[in-house]
Amino acid sequence: MRGTDEAIGSLFSYVDLEERIPSRHPLREIRQVVNDAL
Repeated sequence: MRGTDEAIGSLFSYVDLEERIPSRHPLREIRQVVNDAL
């Protein structure tokens, strides 16, 4: 690699998924069903 790359992003993203998924999203219901099954 030669020179610098201005488009380098961060390797990790610190995002709270509870904030990203709306409260009425179907994934929340599916998650509850799967957690109960396990």
